[in-house]
Amino acid sequence: MLRYFLTMAATIAALAVAYFLHGFLGTPLPYILLFPVVAFSAWYCGIGPAVMASALILAGLRYWFVTPLHSFRVPDNTQSICLLAFVLVCAGIIALGETRRRENERLRKGQRELEDRVLERTVELDNANSGLRDLSARLLQSQDEERRRLARELHDSVGQLLAALSMNLANVRDDIERLNKTATTLTDSEALVQEMNREVRTISHLLHPPLLDEAGLESAVRWYVDGFAQRSNIKVNLDLPKEIGRLPREMETALFRIVQECLTNIHRHSRSSTAAIRLRQSDGEVFVEIADQGRGIPLDKQEIMATNGMPGVGMRGMRERVRQLGGILEVSSNGSGTIITARLPVPETLHVKEKSQAPDSSSIAAA
Repeated sequence: MLRYFLTMAATIAALAVAYFLHGFLGTPLPYILLFPVVAFSAWYCGIGPAVMASALILAGLRYWFVTPLHSFRVPDNTQSICLLAFVLVCAGIIALGETRRRENERLRKGQRELEDRVLERTVELDNANSGLRDLSARLLQSQDEERRRLARELHDSVGQLLAALSMNLANVRDDIERLNKTATTLTDSEALVQEMNREVRTISHLLHPPLLDEAGLESAVRWYVDGFAQRSNIKVNLDLPKEIGRLPREMETALFRIVQECLTNIHRHSRSSTAAIRLRQSDGEVFVEIADQGRGIPLDKQEIMATNGMPGVGMRGMRERVRQLGGILEVSSNGSGTIITARLPVPETLHVKEKSQAPDSSSIAAA
C-alpha cells in the first residue's frame, strides 16, 4: 500500500511541476520531468505501481499538455506518435526496472541463505571445539591418574624387591668378607642396587609425589625445588607463605605441574643460573609466578603465542590445565628473562569451609 501511495504522490508532484513550468520551457519539458517518475516507480516500487504511474502520466499528458487541452479526444498524428513513443519508453523502463528488482531480490535471498549457512557452520564449529576441550580435560585427568598408579606400582613392587635384594647382598657380603675381591664386587653391587633404589624412588616421586596428596602443595613444592636445585645447580628463590592450607586436589596438581614444567624449561632452554617462585593465596584466588633471568623466549615463538597458540607441548599442557580450572595463564618475555604467571579461582565452597573451621573469638576468650 505504501508503494502505491509513494508512486501516486511522486506522479502528482511531477505533473504539477511540469504544468507550472510548461509555459516557460516548452513542449518537451513534461516528458523530461515525467520519465524519472516512471523509472523510480519501476525500480523501487514494483511493476504494479509503475504501470499505475505510467497510466496516470499518460492521462495527465493527454489532458494538460496535448492539444486539444483539457480533453481526452484523440489527438493529431504527431501527438499520437509522441504519446505512443512515451508508452513504449515507459514499457522499456518498467521491464528494466522489474528485471533489476527481481535480480536484487535474488541477491538478497542468496545473501540470507549464505548467512544462515555461516551461522550453522559456526554452531557446528563451537560444538566441535567444546568436544575437543572436554576430551583434552579427560586426557589430562587420565594422565594424572596413570602417573599416580605408576608411582604406587614402582614404590610397592620394584622398590620392595630391590630392598630385599639389598638385604640379601648385605648378608652375603658379611659371610664372605674374607674374600676381598668378592667382597669388593658385592660392595659395588650393593652400591649399585642402592643407587637404583634411589633412582626408582626419585622417578616415582617425580611422576606423582606422595607429599602432594598427604601434606599438600606447600610441602610438595619445597621438596621438588630442593631436589631440582641439587640436580641442576640452579639457585631457586622460593617465596611461599608459612601456611597456605589445603586446596582441591585438581588445583594442587595443576599448580605443582606448572611449577615442575616451568623449572624444567628453565633448565633446558633459558640458560639462567637463578629462578624465582612466588605463591600467594588471597580471597577467591591462588597466584603463582615463576621467573628467570635467561635468554627469554624467541620472537617467532612469541608471535605464535600472541595468536593464542602454544609453541610446545608443555606450554599447551599448562594452558589447558589452567583453562579447565577457570584460571588465566600469562607469559611475558623481553629477551632478558621470562615470567610465567598463573591465576586460579578458589571455589566458594572452600571459603565457606575455612570460615566454618575457624575458631570463634568468644570461645577462645572463654577458654
